[in-house]
Amino acid sequence: MSIPNAALQKLLQEVETQALVSQQKIQQTQAEINAKKREARLNQLTSNELASLTKDTNVYEGVGKMFVAVPSKTVDARLSSESATLKKDIADLDKKLHYQETTFKNSREHIDKILQSGAR
Repeated sequence: MSIPNAALQKLLQEVETQALVSQQKIQQTQAEINAKKREARLNQLTSNELASLTKDTNVYEGVGKMFVAVPSKTVDARLSSESATLKKDIADLDKKLHYQETTFKNSREHIDKILQSGAR
């Protein structure tokens, strides 16, 4: 049984649209992962700097347009919790990226199959 050309063309357009959407989502997710990794690296560097300071060193955090003295333990605890959150976010984004890459790959395979069946 042969599929009519109009139906085949419509199916091809739908699959191509899905592939394009997947490709855009892949790029967006990769950008999000890079931003999260950059933020995690910044937190790690800040934590390393705090570790190198003595316990009685004054630490200040920016709050709007001013700086407020904060105990270094508080800042270190905040950085640790942010790092844990960022690691979880990066792991979730990696899963999302894998799903999107699989969707894109499957779309490309479907396009190839449609083109091969249309060539017969």
